[in-house]
Amino acid sequence: MNMILFMITLSMILSMALTILNFCIAQMNPDSEKLSPYECGFDPLGSARLPFSVRFFLVAILFLLFDLEIALLLPLPWATQLQSPITTLAWASVLILLLTVGLIYEWIQGGLEWAE
Repeated sequence: MNMILFMITLSMILSMALTILNFCIAQMNPDSEKLSPYECGFDPLGSARLPFSVRFFLVAILFLLFDLEIALLLPLPWATQLQSPITTLAWASVLILLLTVGLIYEWIQGGLEWAE
């Protein structure tokens, strides 16, 4: 109990010390370059409000979808130690088959093509 109390107290003291140090060191009067929306060294040539292509968002969503689905397969090596590893293998095969069918569908529909 004393160790837990010590760790909580120490973390609170360190947090307060870092917060105070941040306020002391932080620059309170930024110049005009820091306040500008562009910090790359030159003025912008065009508008910053150009619309993105929907394909960028589509590819990002597809990546997240397939990446999260693959993450479901990560516990498979530990799942083979269950009482029925055949069932685990069957469900993993169904998941991989579903991912493959989804990828083929997106490929046929042209969702992965950049040129229109």
